[in-house]
Amino acid sequence: MSGKDEEFRQYVVARGPALLRVAYQLTGQPADAEDLLQAALAKTYLAWDRINDRASLDGYVRRAMVNINISWWRRRKLEEYPSEELPDTPVRDGPTPGEIHELLEQAIDRLPARQRTAILLRYYEDMTETEIATTLGISIGTVKSTVSRAMAKLRGDLVVVEPCVPETRPQLGSAG
Repeated sequence: MSGKDEEFRQYVVARGPALLRVAYQLTGQPADAEDLLQAALAKTYLAWDRINDRASLDGYVRRAMVNINISWWRRRKLEEYPSEELPDTPVRDGPTPGEIHELLEQAIDRLPARQRTAILLRYYEDMTETEIATTLGISIGTVKSTVSRAMAKLRGDLVVVEPCVPETRPQLGSAG
């Protein structure tokens, strides 16, 4: 195994799980996330000798994943149709933390690709608006409006209905 191969292998072993989480947030499907990460790592391997700043490898792979995902998304036919209404859910004391996490992931999955990507980069990768604009090749204003629209959609999707508590009213006609 050459030094390049060993260095690349060590990078993948060290950063693979974190990069796979980013890929999952971009795609919303475990199998698609694995394919996306694999494609991005293949591009990274081919460019390995040209990447002089090893500290920027994560950014290079993330950018490759975003670009590949956008390309795949453009080619893919829409197979799932979004619904205007959420299915009825039973009213109870409130969701558990695990259920909240699942609801959040489902809401993020329903976002359009660009909004999902902007939210992922902003809140999961903790990138600034300027960094996101540079990464996605769009203006800062577009980043701001995209994140704003995505957050509004998430807020609408994640409204937690509080259980109804009947009011206690005095009985009419009772002597007091």
